[in-house]
Amino acid sequence: MSNYKIILSGGGTGGHIYPAIAIANELKSRFPDAEFLFVGASDRMEMEKVPQAGYEIEGLWISGLQRKLTLKNLMFPFKLLVSLLRSRKIIKTFNPNIAIGTGGFASGPLLKMATSKGIPSLIQEQNSYPGITNKLLGKKVDTICVAYEGLEKFFPKEKIVLTGNPIRKDLLDVENKHIQGKDAFTLIHSKHTLLILGGSLGARRINELIESKLEYFKSLNVQLIWQCGKLYYQQYRQYNKLENVQVHAFLNNMDMAYAAADVIISRAGASSVSELCVVGKPVIFIPSPNVAEDHQTKNAKSISDKGAAVLIKESDLDEQFENEFSEVLNSKEKREDLSKQIKELALVNATKDIANEVEKLLKQ
Repeated sequence: MSNYKIILSGGGTGGHIYPAIAIANELKSRFPDAEFLFVGASDRMEMEKVPQAGYEIEGLWISGLQRKLTLKNLMFPFKLLVSLLRSRKIIKTFNPNIAIGTGGFASGPLLKMATSKGIPSLIQEQNSYPGITNKLLGKKVDTICVAYEGLEKFFPKEKIVLTGNPIRKDLLDVENKHIQGKDAFTLIHSKHTLLILGGSLGARRINELIESKLEYFKSLNVQLIWQCGKLYYQQYRQYNKLENVQVHAFLNNMDMAYAAADVIISRAGASSVSELCVVGKPVIFIPSPNVAEDHQTKNAKSISDKGAAVLIKESDLDEQFENEFSEVLNSKEKREDLSKQIKELALVNATKDIANEVEKLLKQ
């Protein structure tokens, strides 16, 4: 049988959407006759990104809990009930052979209803510290694909499979494109290139840091590819007029940006961390402290504890940044060691390994 019906849910951020699309693409290559349906939050970016990737999507009226008492929090129980009922209807109508969740607001109601109907289910946990939704779902689903070791304290051990996070195929040979990458951004080959990544929307504190250090970078003869995010582009685009500074709202050619970089400053979302392990460049992680369960700090710490990256908390930037950055930039040995250590953590076959687990459930 190859005309399976496969339902996938994940969204809210690119870190949940793109893995779900990568998994769907791999399954589609194996089962060309399969039918796919995505379920996401009706007001989030998946409603745009999933159709762009060629898949149908249904929206749920759902959002996450805020950290403080807000009107949204008061609405949450009602939204959850509506989303559960809507998920039940979607599942009854689509009648899937399997349900796959990659995290985000919408995956909770969808996977909850799928497991209650006895539909084979799999979740892909991207972080080193799971969110509450996946912790609850872990008790009900059949398989849990994880990207980090040591998650037995959150999930039933017998359900866990270490696969890694799905990454873009064009990142697999980045190390052979260094000259090509610098040419793509019209950079000077003899200068060190710093790539700054704050996510698609941008990272306020990282942007403030880079703006305050432009003279410092100039004194070190460093050229910048600065992805400031679409929320901040109007504020920082003025620095494009400076020599050796390129400000971008978004980078569509990420493989070339990674290839051009000698050092990378990045947030520590799960997908970013997985990509950076594959890319194998020296990384300074500045995790966001404003995400659920502080999982970005935990992601970054799981890498830095192995000597594979530098971790600087936002609260320590003023005191530590210049010393840490100078040490990485000025020591070829340090850069080579960081590159070697982080590359050893890469799980390059994640998408295929996750699809293998899906296949096992489909054929049971």
